[in-house]
Amino acid sequence: MEVSLHAQEDSTTTHATSLVKRLRMAIMTGELAPGSKLRLDALREKLGLTISRSPLREALSRLGAEGLVLIEDNRGYRVTPVSQENLQEIAKLRVHSESLALREAIAKGDQAWLDGVCQAETTLREIKRSDQATAGRQEAWEHAHRDFHLKLLEGCDMPLLLNHCNTLHDLNDRYRRMFLARNPFDRDVNGEHAAIVAATRERNADLACALLAQHIQRTTQNICRSLTAQSLSAPG
Repeated sequence: MEVSLHAQEDSTTTHATSLVKRLRMAIMTGELAPGSKLRLDALREKLGLTISRSPLREALSRLGAEGLVLIEDNRGYRVTPVSQENLQEIAKLRVHSESLALREAIAKGDQAWLDGVCQAETTLREIKRSDQATAGRQEAWEHAHRDFHLKLLEGCDMPLLLNHCNTLHDLNDRYRRMFLARNPFDRDVNGEHAAIVAATRERNADLACALLAQHIQRTTQNICRSLTAQSLSAPG
């Protein structure tokens, strides 16, 4: 009986891990709208699931820990609403956390890390991105963009800090993805990335961190303007 119970727990965990990825993407792209209720049976139908509720509950609990889902006592689950206040908090935390990680990476990172950063920036730059891009190409850009930002910090060799930065990046990405779906691309983001990389290669931590902070803050300001203009904030 004990073996059977362990097998059941392992199966639940495996299903939950897969569900976390699917649900996270649905939330980040707005397929599951900000502030919307997440009813288990409705989610199972939407995702075409034939599994029990247990893996779904576990997946939603994990997303709750990431800040993408609200867990309400006796009322179930809800997608975390969007707001300027929430976005600005995320941005401030990103600036502080990523600046610390980048400063540590510049101090400790080896040549292999620097080469990886340069390669990630090149890969990102070579993917054409616009508001007219196909879904596949847009998703390729999103993947490369995330990889670049996280690769930039990896040299810090601080797993807890990196995990924190990853979570904040995902929270910020939800806003940026919704913003990009409704607005033309009018920034030289490639130039901003290249400037950050150049300062990083020169081991100029002050300049690299300042450029990274400006990059994050510029995106935040643009999204805040979009939130105001288009009333994207869902009721809390």
